[in-house]
Amino acid sequence: MTGAATDAQRRPAAVQRTAVVTGASSGIGAATARSLAGEGYHVVLAARRTDRIEELADEIGGTAYTLDVTDEAAVAEFAGWLDRADVLVNNAGGALGSEPVADGDSDEWRRMYEVNVLGVLHVTRALLPKLTAGGDGTVLIVSSTAGLATYEGGGGYAAAKSAAHAIAGTLRLELCGAPVRVIEIAPGMVRTAEFALNRFHGDHAAASRVYAGVAEPLTADDIADTIAWSVTRPSHVNIDLLVVRPRAQAAQHKVHRT
Repeated sequence: MTGAATDAQRRPAAVQRTAVVTGASSGIGAATARSLAGEGYHVVLAARRTDRIEELADEIGGTAYTLDVTDEAAVAEFAGWLDRADVLVNNAGGALGSEPVADGDSDEWRRMYEVNVLGVLHVTRALLPKLTAGGDGTVLIVSSTAGLATYEGGGGYAAAKSAAHAIAGTLRLELCGAPVRVIEIAPGMVRTAEFALNRFHGDHAAASRVYAGVAEPLTADDIADTIAWSVTRPSHVNIDLLVVRPRAQAAQHKVHRT
C-alpha cells in the first residue's frame, strides 16, 4: 500500500478526495473507514448508530452522518447535504437466519433484500451525479461469495448478495465510457464481532460454530486492506471482481477445520 499512500500524500489538501462508507459503525465498514483515512481520503461515515460513527469520525478526522440506507428519502437528503463524493463503498448489509427455504422467514428475507440490495440502489443512484462530476469516481460494492455460490441454509442471504453481484455487473456495463469505475469485492469467511451474532439473533454458541476449528478466518482489516488497495489503483485500472477467502476455505462448502 506504500505507493498508494505516497500518491495520496502528494495531493494538495485543497483537493482532498472524499470517500463515503456505508455501514461504517462496525466490522468491515469501520475498518474500511480507517484504511481509507490512512490513504488520505476524507471519509464520510454513514450508518444508523450515531454514537459509534461519531467516535470513529473523531478518531480518523472524518465526518459522521446518521443514515439508514433503506430509507430512500433520507438517502436523497444525504446526497443533497454532501459536497462531493469520489469513492462510494456500499458496505451496509448483513444476513439473518439460516433456515432452509421451506421454512424461510419472509420478514427476514425482506429485510436482507432491503439492506443488501435496495440500500445499494438508493445510495449509488443518489451519489452517481457527484461521482461522475468529479471526473474520476469509484463505486465499490461489498458483496459475498454467497452471491456466487449457494449453500444450504443460506437461501435468503445468497439471493440478496446475488442481486448485489448483478447490480455491480449491470452498472459497469451502463457506465462504460463514463469516468466512474465499478468494483466488486466478494469476501468469504470473515470473522467480525457482529455478523454471525446478528444472523443467529444473539445466539453466541450458534455464531461461534460458524468459525469452529478454523484457525484463521479473515478479519475486517483483511477486507478493508483489499478495498483500500482496489480503490487506490490508477484510474484506468478497474478491479471488476475480487474474491477474498481465508486459506482454510476452498469453497462455500469446503472449509478445513481442525
